[in-house]
Amino acid sequence: MDQITPTLAVATEPVERRRLPPEERRRQIVEGAVTFFADVGLDGKTRDLAKRLGITQSLLFNYFANKAEIIEAVYAHVYLDRLSEDWPRRLTDRSVPLRERLLTFYSEYSELIFEYEWMRIFMFSGLAGAELNRRYLKHMGTVILLPLLEEIRAEAPQEVSPEMEDIWNLHGGIVYIGIRRHIYQVPTPEDPSRAIERAVDRFLQSFGLV
Repeated sequence: MDQITPTLAVATEPVERRRLPPEERRRQIVEGAVTFFADVGLDGKTRDLAKRLGITQSLLFNYFANKAEIIEAVYAHVYLDRLSEDWPRRLTDRSVPLRERLLTFYSEYSELIFEYEWMRIFMFSGLAGAELNRRYLKHMGTVILLPLLEEIRAEAPQEVSPEMEDIWNLHGGIVYIGIRRHIYQVPTPEDPSRAIERAVDRFLQSFGLV
């Protein structure tokens, strides 16, 4: 007599979602929100975010009071939490040649920001008039670029007076490599280190520092 394989009941039952510790669930939500807002912009709806994450909107709001809190968490995760606390000290360490300090910083910084999520959220935030960009740029100006300006002034010939705008021009030119890659989606160097090196050398030459 032929045997009939019984149908397993569990095959047709919904699989219960694994319960995660709150900190792990929150981390998953933030990481998913980073990708979501990078794809659709900051106008993306929380219900669509919850759907993409495979959770209910009510669960989403168990961890965040509102969308603004989610955006704050995304901002911290993508921008502030990933900045090296050691950069200001190394940029002002005069035992290391200025050119080497600049190249080391921009090599590490470019690895951080030349990413799809970083660039697209930054652009979306700027277009939306969100406060994220202004806060980030203020932070960069105060913590990184202003001390760097003082280092350049300390080594530049007396007749040369670099300004903050000069530092922003160098910084913006390097950042633009990532913008071209992830926003405009046009060819950029696979390894941007040579382009960064040339940009730094041109900058230093303009102030008689190489």
